[in-house]
Amino acid sequence: MITYTNQAPLTAIDLARLFTSSGIHRPTSDLPRLQQMLDHADSLWTAWDGSQLVGVARALTDFSYACYLSDLAVAKAYQHQGIGRELVNHLKTEIGPQVSLVLLAAPTAMTYYPKLRFEHIDNAFLRRRDPF
Repeated sequence: MITYTNQAPLTAIDLARLFTSSGIHRPTSDLPRLQQMLDHADSLWTAWDGSQLVGVARALTDFSYACYLSDLAVAKAYQHQGIGRELVNHLKTEIGPQVSLVLLAAPTAMTYYPKLRFEHIDNAFLRRRDPF
């Protein structure tokens, strides 16, 4: 049985392992950077199979108007079981109906997010980070 919480402490090593096992492209060899990502997140929902971390949703928000879902990752062995959907649902419940939820999707996930009721928009702009 998968359990969900926003109270479980995570380390950069935990996050790196999950990112690697999910296939998401993140700076997994830069543990200090991953720790900063954890330390500065406003919301961090995790999914667990017993004591094993199998999913994460990490977001930045003001809890009033907008929320940026920076990371949604589920270990490959656990994908296609609704874990990502549940993590997003928990986040959306936490931020409430008056807060918009925004994300940047990897090219491989463009067909996934509409299944979670995300709307594709054309009015966004991006200044890219330095590559890692």
